[in-house]
Amino acid sequence: MDLAISAVTGDLASRFISFLMNKYADHLCSEEKAERLQQLLLRVHTVVEEADGRCITNSCMLMQLKKLSTLMYQGYHVLDNIRYRQDKETSKDLVSDSFTSSDYIIPFKRARTSSSTNKATNSELQSALQSLEAVVDHMVEFVVLLAGCERVSRRPYDAYLQVDNFMFGRHVEKQKIINFLLQQDIPGPPAVLPIIGGRGVGKKTLVAHVCRYDRVRSHFAVCT
Repeated sequence: MDLAISAVTGDLASRFISFLMNKYADHLCSEEKAERLQQLLLRVHTVVEEADGRCITNSCMLMQLKKLSTLMYQGYHVLDNIRYRQDKETSKDLVSDSFTSSDYIIPFKRARTSSSTNKATNSELQSALQSLEAVVDHMVEFVVLLAGCERVSRRPYDAYLQVDNFMFGRHVEKQKIINFLLQQDIPGPPAVLPIIGGRGVGKKTLVAHVCRYDRVRSHFAVCT
């Protein structure tokens, strides 16, 4: 009987140690991936912000900028979700600080929950990393072409508005409107650019921001 108890105790101890080691390894791997994701997001964020201050007329570059912006916001969303889960787990640990007889059974349930959370976190981080690494590898050509685009001059108030504009990721939409307004007069009926969206999404605000650009204002004869 003592031999059986000793064997069971040894097996449980071995499993518990193995669990702790795997948990630490998963946590360390998640931290490394999160740090790598932050570094990539900083690089992409820098390029997107620089592109927002350039006059881009190349449609392919606009498509690439839109992809960069989308992946950037998705990456930030992943990091925000991870921080939320970590704060939630920390809150649970602070609340459950008392030990009862049932605490010897509950940790196994918590262990399974924590393990599934770590797997989900690692999966999200890996997916975001792969997507960002793919675009960063092909970002050099975009940056070179971007350097050849004319810089847009802004007044202080416009610069403030651009910060708000940047938060909503309307770089590509804004540039398309600018390109449309600056195109040379074409014979025939005037061209129309529909701006479609739900109520209160910022259609008028976007157009108002575009119309404040000096290039757009100087392109049209303004009657006062």
